Amino acid sequence: MKILANDGISKSGIDTLEAAGFEVITTKVAQEQVANYVNEHQIDVVLVRSATKVRKDIIDACPSIKIIGRGGVGMDNIDVDYAREKGIKVINTPGASSASVAELVFAHLFSGVRFLHDANRNMPLEGDSNFNGLKKAYAAGTELRGKTLGIVGFGRIGQQVAKIAIGLGMKVLATDAFIENATITLDFFDGKTLDFEVVTVSFDEVISQSDFITFHVPALGGYLINEGEFAKMKKGVGIINAARGGVINEVALTNAIDDEIVAFAGLDVFEDEPTPAVQVLMNTQISLTPHIGAATLEAQDRIGTELAEQIITILK
Repeated sequence: MKILANDGISKSGIDTLEAAGFEVITTKVAQEQVANYVNEHQIDVVLVRSATKVRKDIIDACPSIKIIGRGGVGMDNIDVDYAREKGIKVINTPGASSASVAELVFAHLFSGVRFLHDANRNMPLEGDSNFNGLKKAYAAGTELRGKTLGIVGFGRIGQQVAKIAIGLGMKVLATDAFIENATITLDFFDGKTLDFEVVTVSFDEVISQSDFITFHVPALGGYLINEGEFAKMKKGVGIINAARGGVINEVALTNAIDDEIVAFAGLDVFEDEPTPAVQVLMNTQISLTPHIGAATLEAQDRIGTELAEQIITILK
């Protein structure tokens, strides 16, 4: 059986699949050529991440497909319900990248409260000529300890974010449409653990009472955060989005920054990927990464292995 990993797969995933007798193809096929390639090579399994889309047209055109796999959490680039109606198994790896995404959230948070994203732009330009001026400009940093972190979406990633926040001494406010409470377990280097119970609260409470807000929700088909929501937030709030582009209205975000409602933002995802808006990219109060939340070696290794194990279970 043949597997097309069109957006790549880790070596551990390839090794596991090949040991089970599968042929793994990692050729990158252009989106418009995916259906032709699948049919020409009689592909049984199509694996994607966020780049390749598997919509109704490909599903209808490719009767050989038995499994569609998404390396990661969100499956908004796959017509999941339609595929399942056609008898195709759709799988993903919801827990494999949680720790990596959560760590990126805090990379953006630390960057924002200590102006690292802006300092890293200006030090190469002015570090030798305006060192004291830059030192003064970046001297009003704040600590995360003791502050309130609002987590919108309290699934696996949201709970990993809470774990780091609690470890830093932050207060956690979480909201979720489906989760009322969760036990957050901190694991220490010596094997000891400590449990914390987090009870979710209303969305309005989170956005109005938090010093920083991070989003961990799927694509919603519309903005979750718009002008009205920004108006309810604390003055000087920090905003992080490592979930999906389109959760936050980016025009409203830049306006809120201009109005000093939002002190800084950290964005890993954008409304117009892969060509984010210039006004977002050039804003000196936004820390930017190119959708790399799950892009750690450890996460990709776990993703590849989990996909391989699921495929073997289904087809063998």
